[in-house]
Amino acid sequence: MNIDLEKAKQEFLKYTEKFDLEEKHIKRKQLHSLRVMEISKKIAESLKLTQEEIELATLIGLLHDIARFEQYTKFETFNDLMSIDHADYGVEILNKDIRKYIEQDKYDEIIKKAIKNHNKYAIEEGLSEKELLFAKIIRDADKLDIFYEAVNMFWKDTKEDIEKTVISENVYEQFIQNKIIKREKNKEQDTVDKVIAVIAFIFDINFRESLGAIRQENYINKILDRFNFEDKDTKIKMEEIRKKANKYVEKG
Repeated sequence: MNIDLEKAKQEFLKYTEKFDLEEKHIKRKQLHSLRVMEISKKIAESLKLTQEEIELATLIGLLHDIARFEQYTKFETFNDLMSIDHADYGVEILNKDIRKYIEQDKYDEIIKKAIKNHNKYAIEEGLSEKELLFAKIIRDADKLDIFYEAVNMFWKDTKEDIEKTVISENVYEQFIQNKIIKREKNKEQDTVDKVIAVIAFIFDINFRESLGAIRQENYINKILDRFNFEDKDTKIKMEEIRKKANKYVEKG
């Protein structure tokens, strides 16, 4: 079964045109989805999957954030804890509209389970081997593009404010223990902790190809080089984070 990716892409673009693409945050999510689509394809190719499986991974990458547009339009935030879980809502949207993007229902469950799990702290238990594979691919692809955005887009207007903040002890401890950072409700403001949370994504990367991309693009250093933290202890700890993160990525 061939998946018509060009048709799916055009349907996706038509869907996003219902929203205000002049709003920079909405436009950013449209472009993010298109980049994740390509990253998912590259990861699937690196895993030597079949052409059909590569197309499936590519489609999941395109659709993974389909709920973001309604989310921001309704709530003016991408913070799931302050609005809706965009992955769960994405599944609801696809329950109604998935045939717009893929003609047959052969892969419906894989698509929806991958999207449902792409933003969770951990992948749910009980998935089949194939469901787990595609959940891992989209989680990696999404994080790789978040690294790209962290270098090129995030924190442009809040850089100086972030540099004045102090690292939270619990966030630092989670990082030192090789854990991704648990999101907390009502944490909307940009702080050094948010920077650490992005870097900690390395601990939830599943494939060597993905770690290799982080290493090749020098994302860790590019992110941290953007900031000159004022607090002495925070500055020391951020350099420890840099060292640990780069070592972890190198080992991958």
